[in-house]
Order: sequence, then structure tokens, then C-alpha cells
Amino acid sequence: MSDADDGYRPSPLQLARVAHRRRQTVVSVVVASASTAVVGVLAVVAVTGAPGWDRVKQSFLDPAVARESLPLILDGLWLNVRLLAFCAVGALLLGLLIAVLRTLRPAVFFPLRALAASYTYLFRGTPLLIVLYLLTFGVPGLRLQGTPSLLVLGGIALTIVYAAYLAEVFRAGIESVHPSQRAAARSLGLTYRQTMRHVVLPQALRRVAPPLLNDLVALQKDVGLISLAGPIDAIRMAQIQTAQTYNYTPYLVAGALFVLMAIPLIAVTDAVTLRAARRQSAEAAA
Repeated sequence: MSDADDGYRPSPLQLARVAHRRRQTVVSVVVASASTAVVGVLAVVAVTGAPGWDRVKQSFLDPAVARESLPLILDGLWLNVRLLAFCAVGALLLGLLIAVLRTLRPAVFFPLRALAASYTYLFRGTPLLIVLYLLTFGVPGLRLQGTPSLLVLGGIALTIVYAAYLAEVFRAGIESVHPSQRAAARSLGLTYRQTMRHVVLPQALRRVAPPLLNDLVALQKDVGLISLAGPIDAIRMAQIQTAQTYNYTPYLVAGALFVLMAIPLIAVTDAVTLRAARRQSAEAAA
């Protein structure tokens, strides 16, 4: 039934409040737009008015070099996209496994808990570059039969490092579920595996979705480090083009492509974070 059917009419005071809020919204948008435009103009004037601007523009913002290098860098970016998909899936699955091992309660599982904790301490404290160098340069140096390619070894390095971070995010979500949820599930006859699958993990994943997505955004940038091992990705191709043209514009082209690739994931992260905040506010108000 609508408000008109109920005979409800907003009071003059309420109408005035609504109108005031609308005016405040319009004023806020206008002020924000004006201040942004002023800051942007000042930044452009400061940069273009610098004594070395012409030289920097020629070295970093050459349109001809950008057009020439763009198709080649796009081909390299496809390698980064495939590597990102592989590392994201692997890091999520491995991180979830490590988190579950760290939350096992019975004393008989202490060795597994200790091993999982050692894993997270080791790879969260070791710089990614060192792990990348160890796997891509150290493992091939052993000359073992069936050694994977440098691309696969680099993907493994990214996966095991980010899995350590994601494991702690998953563990925080699992431990945030109130023990009464587990007790209620067990009282209904659910096994430990069923309790984790149907009760604990769904709630944990919903709570930690924003930080998980933030870590994936960071991973999306770090897949460019695979160029240090030799595979020709977007960054490596930009380096090759720079060496041929003696111009740094290809690096900016590669950076812009990485930004464009990250925008959808960042937008999803912001939307999920806002939704989680609203849900928490609603639960707190209830």
C-alpha cells in the first residue's frame, strides 16, 4: 500500500529538510569539482613550466614511439593476464588450505599447525624478489630432469608468497565466526568438514572479501616482476622497445595498460567494501 493510500503527507519541516539536503549535495559537488579543477590546472602549469619539461616530454611522452610500441606491449600484456589468472587461483586455494590447517584444534594436528604457521612466517617475511630469484635462477641451476620453464617457476614464486598473505586473511575470517556457530552445527549432527563447508567458510569468506580483493589487486601489479626472470611480458617488451628507441615512452604505455587492467578489479573491490560496510551498519543498528 502506498503512502498516498494511507493518506500520509510529509510535513513542511520534513520537506524543508529534504530540500536542504539536496542543496547541500549540489553545493558539495560544485565545490569538489571546482577545487579539483584548480588543483589540476596548478599541477599542469607547474609541470609544463619547469625548465626541463621539453626534454622530459620528448623522452617519456613521445606519441610516435607510443603508437609503435603499443601492439607489441599488448602482446606481452596477454602473458601477464594469463599469469595473473594462474597465480590468483593458486594463491587462493593454497591460502585457504594453509588457513584451515592453522585453525585445526585437536592436539594431534599440532605438526600441521606448526608447519602452516612456519610457512606464513617465512614467506610473509621474505621479499618477493628474493623468492622469485631463488626459484627462477636457483632451481634451473640444479639441472634436474623435468624442471619447469622460467614462466612456471615465476608463477609458483608469486603464488606461494601471496598464498601466505591470503592465508592470514582467511584465518582471520574463520576465527571471526563465533564458536556458537560451530557448536550449533555440531549439535545438528554435522561433521567437522560439513561444518567448515556449510557454516564457517561461507560466513568467513563474506567477511574477508574486501581484503582478499585488495591482495589480488596487489598481485595484479606484481605479475610484472616476472620480466626480471626473462619471459617477455609487457614490462620486458617495454624494456626492449626502450633499448631500441632510446626513449622511455614504452614504460609509460605499459604502466597505463596495467592501470586499465586494474580498474575493473579496483571498482569491484570498492563496491564489495561499501556493501560490507553498509551490512555491518545495518547489523549494528538492528
